[in-house]
Amino acid sequence: MICRPESARKIARSSLLAGCALALAACSGASDEVEAPTRVQVQGSDELIALIEQARDAMEEGDLVEAGNLLDQAFALDSENPALWIAIARLRFRGGEHLAALEAAEKALELDPQSPLALHLRAQMVRDAHGLTDALPWFEAAHQAAPRDADILADLAATLGDLGRNREMLARVRQLAEIDPKHPKVHYLQALLAARAGEPILARALLERSGMIDRNVPAALLLDGLIDLDETNYDSAAQKLTALFGRQPGNVRLMELVALALYRGGRDEELIERFTERTGLLDASPYLLTLVGRAYERLDDRATAAAMLNRAQEGRERRLAVLGSTSEGLAVLPEPTRQLRRMIASDDLSGAERIATSLRRQFPGSADIHSLIGDVSLAADDPEQALELYQVAAQIRRPWPLTKRIITVYRTAGDQAAADTLLVRHVAGEPHNSEAILMLAERSALAEDWLRVAVLLDYAIELGAGHDPALLRLRANAAEALEREEEAERFASLAEDLHPIDFAPSAGE
Repeated sequence: MICRPESARKIARSSLLAGCALALAACSGASDEVEAPTRVQVQGSDELIALIEQARDAMEEGDLVEAGNLLDQAFALDSENPALWIAIARLRFRGGEHLAALEAAEKALELDPQSPLALHLRAQMVRDAHGLTDALPWFEAAHQAAPRDADILADLAATLGDLGRNREMLARVRQLAEIDPKHPKVHYLQALLAARAGEPILARALLERSGMIDRNVPAALLLDGLIDLDETNYDSAAQKLTALFGRQPGNVRLMELVALALYRGGRDEELIERFTERTGLLDASPYLLTLVGRAYERLDDRATAAAMLNRAQEGRERRLAVLGSTSEGLAVLPEPTRQLRRMIASDDLSGAERIATSLRRQFPGSADIHSLIGDVSLAADDPEQALELYQVAAQIRRPWPLTKRIITVYRTAGDQAAADTLLVRHVAGEPHNSEAILMLAERSALAEDWLRVAVLLDYAIELGAGHDPALLRLRANAAEALEREEEAERFASLAEDLHPIDFAPSAGE
């Protein structure tokens, strides 16, 4: 067994709640739908308002067919009503017609540029497609149009918190408590602020008062698990985070939190069983490789541990694992998606392209299908077609995995300026993404902008990325370039602490 110095453990740990509970505005990290509508007073005839309200209720119950019928009736009464088009946008989004949903949202704004409902919906869509920074002015505009609307104010507060503007968030949460003290997000937002302030007991009490755990809201479940981690209740954290990960198998950050809870709880065999397959993929993170490698190390499987820890030391693989997935991840995917991934894995590109063409005909307005077919094009060595499809998908949602693929295509095509611009925009829009920050720091290092490298990496370490040997080595290089000798030695030592010892078999082995 290898004992790691306390200094390395401290910098690797950082603040879990600061780095991992920031995906508040989107609630689940990658939302499956646009959030439920606010209750701003709808303008129109009593019959029209009733139909829109009934359609909203039908959508909340999952009856999209009935919601569509009700909105058809409303459309016949007043086809130029902004609230109607907002409801249409939400229905289309729920039904997977993402591009048509975007058109409906734009139609609502065209009909009434000052509509709080339309501005709020647009803010949510901009957040998903362009990030928090671009979305903030839209949330602020919606709030100005309806300053006493609790749902809009809650989203504005959440967005400010996600951007690290906690004092402004606190001020908005206080406003929310005055306007609607029974709003569930009052206590939830207060719980998040308490957790960030290092008050887990208060955070837990506030979170329970919100009622959002009982309603299985993903953001609340995530915060609940993180509080357990912070209080060293590792088994409880592992149970809660594993259950949430079962609902969001594509959420990489959540996967790493599950692995961390298992590792800290000493459940090495379970950690290895759950995640060894994932570590075999090209895009496995250094963090996951380190956790699984340390688990092997604690079980005295020195050869496997050394191989994994060496991979972690080398940093993240720069190639993309196109359509890569584990058996666990595949199990929850729709059959066409599973079939496509299997075909790509077996190098059956012609079969994958046939299925992709069929899916595009069936779901021409789906952002998810465009992204999936873009992966097929990329695997088939058609980056131009892949980029076209990715850009369509990015109009609706641009999560980090999609952004990485677009950046890779730009760099492959030699358009470094476009790749760098997109990377900077993503870091600005998702400031808690340590992987994106590290990638930007690496680009800044190529330009020898060492002060920027140092600032970016210090922030990434605050977010909990101090476990990455490649990051620590780059931070040491920045300190050396800035002629900060003690600082350079400290980070170089931390990187070395995380470097695996080269195991050699003993004479008796």
